[in-house]
Amino acid sequence: MDIIKLLELLEEIIDTGTKMPLTGKVLIDKEEALNTVEQIVNYLPDEFKKAQWVCEEKERLLKEAREEAENIKKENINYVKKQVENHDIVKEAKIMADDILKSAKEDAKTMRLGARDYADEVLSQLEKEISLHGEEMVNSVKQQVETFVNGLEGNVSDDLKTIRENIKELRNYK
Repeated sequence: MDIIKLLELLEEIIDTGTKMPLTGKVLIDKEEALNTVEQIVNYLPDEFKKAQWVCEEKERLLKEAREEAENIKKENINYVKKQVENHDIVKEAKIMADDILKSAKEDAKTMRLGARDYADEVLSQLEKEISLHGEEMVNSVKQQVETFVNGLEGNVSDDLKTIRENIKELRNYK
């Protein structure tokens, strides 16, 4: 029997299998199908098996080559990084960056101290102003409160007088 006939037999096994309603699936005899597949594998020429081995070997070699290329790439990147770091321009740039950072820190410190001194000066002036004018303001507020209270007492007295007169008048109506 040749491979084509075995494949046709496998196709016939599948076509004549019991159909499952509504699913489109087919039940086949497992032993018969596996036996046919095994015969197909046994009849395959050695060239197929060699070709399969060659493909597997090719994949293995490609994988090893990719890994080796990746390792070489990493080594080259590390080498280039070291060369760049050791270059005079990079060293000078690092020195300049350190100088700029130091200068920025000094400027920030100067600004903080200046802001603190300014705030201290403003608060000192405010304290002097409050000391000078605070007593005046307190006296002014006291005077305004006294004037208000006196006016309120006068209004309350007048209102009480009017209420008493109204009470007398009501009692006279009896």
